[in-house]
Amino acid sequence: MDATARKALTDLWQRQWPDCPPVGYKLRTPYQDVWVRFHSLPGSKRYAENEAEYAVVLERYNTVLDELFAGGDVYVITPVWTAEAEAPSSQSEAGYWQSLLVKDDPDPEFRTYCHLFAARRPWQHGCLDAMLRDTADYTMAGVLVTDTQMRRLHHPYDGGADVFLTTPEERDRTRTRHAHWLSSSPSGL
Repeated sequence: MDATARKALTDLWQRQWPDCPPVGYKLRTPYQDVWVRFHSLPGSKRYAENEAEYAVVLERYNTVLDELFAGGDVYVITPVWTAEAEAPSSQSEAGYWQSLLVKDDPDPEFRTYCHLFAARRPWQHGCLDAMLRDTADYTMAGVLVTDTQMRRLHHPYDGGADVFLTTPEERDRTRTRHAHWLSSSPSGL
């Protein structure tokens, strides 16, 4: 991704989600009115223990992703977390987008940077299954999937997905469609 494409992507993010950097776990608070969380397994079970449960996890992820992105392209945004300000050179071919200082500290040894990589691809049911399974196992974290206009976001995590829609009404319709995947907690967590 060249400098012009990186700037265009950053500008687009700023227009759509101005109150938060593109870091999944930070989005829920400023965008509470368009957020819904779905759990990956019945009974809010966090981790799959067998292939039948992995099938449920992937089906739930893909069902929502299909509803959000079927027939279009998506950006798959993946983070690399480091204590260094420079993006890892090992990721250079992966579509470097930007680096963010996520945790500042006077001691450089304790600073945390999030280096974001964005890849555009056509959405197809199951096309991210390997990454989603890694996310479900918590061997990968912080992924965002969004349409090319960044109107809707899907942030999978180990145990479920945070989904950000365009309006509270769209959020409510989506939540109603998958009510049996919601937490029983009033907070939605």
